[in-house]
Amino acid sequence: MRKIATALLGVILAFSASPARAQVTLAISCGAVGVEFQICREGAEAWARETGNTVTLVSTPSGSTERLALYQQLLSARSADIDVLQIDVVWPGTLANHLLDLKERAATDGVFPALVANNTVEGRLVAVPWFTNAGVLYYRRDLLGKHNRPVPESWADLAETAQLIMQAEREAGNTRMWGHVFQGRAYEGLTVNALEWVASHGGGSIVEADGQVSINNPEAAAALALAASWIGTISPPGVLNYAEEEARGAFQSGNAVFMRNWPYAWPLLNAEDSAVRGQVGVAVLPRGGAEGRPVATLGGEQLAVSRYSRHPEEAIALVRYLTSQAEQKRRAIAGGFNPTISALYQDAEVLAANPFFGDLYETFVNAVARPSGVTGGRYNQVSAEFWNAVHAVLSGQSEPAAALSRLDRNLRRIGRNGRW
Repeated sequence: MRKIATALLGVILAFSASPARAQVTLAISCGAVGVEFQICREGAEAWARETGNTVTLVSTPSGSTERLALYQQLLSARSADIDVLQIDVVWPGTLANHLLDLKERAATDGVFPALVANNTVEGRLVAVPWFTNAGVLYYRRDLLGKHNRPVPESWADLAETAQLIMQAEREAGNTRMWGHVFQGRAYEGLTVNALEWVASHGGGSIVEADGQVSINNPEAAAALALAASWIGTISPPGVLNYAEEEARGAFQSGNAVFMRNWPYAWPLLNAEDSAVRGQVGVAVLPRGGAEGRPVATLGGEQLAVSRYSRHPEEAIALVRYLTSQAEQKRRAIAGGFNPTISALYQDAEVLAANPFFGDLYETFVNAVARPSGVTGGRYNQVSAEFWNAVHAVLSGQSEPAAALSRLDRNLRRIGRNGRW
């Protein structure tokens, strides 16, 4: 199993303090979106220097669906190949049985209570919140100013402004300009985006807190029809295969007016080699129509310790270090990662590096959760059914009403009519 896991994971590098002081070797998995892997490496390396332990960083698939499948394979085999796991905000319930209880062994003082509750399964704190996330709208401040357009407040406003600026910029010579890019690939990122569209139109949360499937409604159908109208008009056909980095690449190259993405993109968009450096603004996502409201889906990552770790105490110590206030502050400044500790949103240095953290604070703390809590271990099935239905609509393979009707039947079957 270790050979298989090593081949799948791909050990990237190991680092430690002086070999004479080395005590144990730990393996930690980190994400690789943007500068995520680099920032994780720096934090783990600092802990290794302080303690004399060795830390090995392993790479896992960039797609959340594939990464979860790999985790499930390793943990089901009781593999000790990874000691500390970076897990998505929707995974605690799915992986809980394989993770140590950190309730009395990790600090959560000042951490957003909703995140602590999200990571608590049957009274056990199975993961410590590391950074939180909510979708935001990036826009070209220079182009909106040039064409005398305000930041859009509704999705209809966005489509109109995107079309106007896209056409004008193409006529001016940039034939590669598009109006709006987002995460349209058939994966968890599309569930996130589509939930924002649906909920902002008043179409519910796919499955409600009482376990009832709610997705088959006119508001949800209208939201998906609107998004489908973007493909090939204000959004490139290729957006149907975009994840976070593909969307960022298009926007950062100067070829998009708007982008939906996570806060991690901010420092990258303003890096010295960015074509849009100093030209980008950040706002809340648009509302869905006159009666709608802005909605951002809750994202974020947690750190957990495998029950099968050979060095659980050292692994817990590493989690405590990486989730500490000092380390979260460093990560916010260096990488634009939203802290899970509320006090850091009043920190002058954090706000200097990420000005919109203060303006969008309410967006981050009131983000809408995906229905992973109510659906439990069946969430992955729910999400896959949802993103596949949405992708069929976006790609023109199905009408919204028909797709949602089929989705409703499938989710009711998966959820045993509300008895998840």
